[in-house]
Amino acid sequence: MSYPGYPGHGNATVQPVQPFDPRGDAEVLRKAMKGLGTDEKAIINVLARRSNQQRLDIALQFKTLFGKDLVSDLKSELSGKFEDLVVALMKPHSEFIAKEVHDALAGIGTDEETVIEVVCSSTNQEIHAIKNTYQQMYHRSLEQDLKGDTSGNFKRLMVSLCVGNRSEDYNVDPGLVQADAQALLRAGELRVGTDESTFNAVLCQRSFAHLQAVINEYQRLTGHSLEKAIKKEFSGDIEDGLLAIVRSAQNRPGYFAERLYKSMKGLGTDDRALIRLVVSRCEVDMGDIKQAFEAKYGKSLASFIEGDCSGHYKKCLLALIGEY
Repeated sequence: MSYPGYPGHGNATVQPVQPFDPRGDAEVLRKAMKGLGTDEKAIINVLARRSNQQRLDIALQFKTLFGKDLVSDLKSELSGKFEDLVVALMKPHSEFIAKEVHDALAGIGTDEETVIEVVCSSTNQEIHAIKNTYQQMYHRSLEQDLKGDTSGNFKRLMVSLCVGNRSEDYNVDPGLVQADAQALLRAGELRVGTDESTFNAVLCQRSFAHLQAVINEYQRLTGHSLEKAIKKEFSGDIEDGLLAIVRSAQNRPGYFAERLYKSMKGLGTDDRALIRLVVSRCEVDMGDIKQAFEAKYGKSLASFIEGDCSGHYKKCLLALIGEY
């Protein structure tokens, strides 16, 4: 079964550069920031074309050679959204995502969209990395903060996903697929009221490959999509959370393409979401996301970025998606 966008299937736009010369890169960056003016192009050429681990190695080399902190130097030389993007690139990936989730939960009100995007689309490995880093950074568990900031069925969904115990068995059992599709039908459309716990159990526990088959079987049984059933049976955050699981199981690049589109469509740009999506997916499956984006919206992701962003911020985003 072809399985787009899951571990081992990604088409990344940022690959580790070989041969890699962290000392040479550190010297290029130092030169780009020394004296009057800043050579932003040189900064983009280095940082947008190295993997996250390579950027961390460059920062270490920079401190060794010059006795200065690379991130502090970059912050003092850059500004605005370009600075935000470069600082995001310089963080260890799990730290960057843990902070995004923490900030979405902290403060007044919760940014549920960010929490749903991260928690509902992550693999077990990604969830465990985020949880461990979150605990180290904030001395609190991610589960504790999710419980404190959510309620009802949505809270149960978040806690289930936060366990990071989804099956990773990619052998799909047709009998179990049928049973799950029928269980979802009985828990939703075939009864008065909805049995949320069945949706929770199936969507949080089964492998993404299995869920893909369940989605197809549900369509076969009912003549309409599982998405349509969820929209009819649920509302609010729980609806959004369940839809995110279904969409990322069905077509993970397509799910992220939709998130990118939403960050840029209409008036104003949600730059925080745009930065998070580009930084977190460029080393995983951004090539697949670009294809999904163009197929879905009839325009390239690059043309959207061109129209929505400007200056070195735009150039750096384009470099990260392999278009500059």
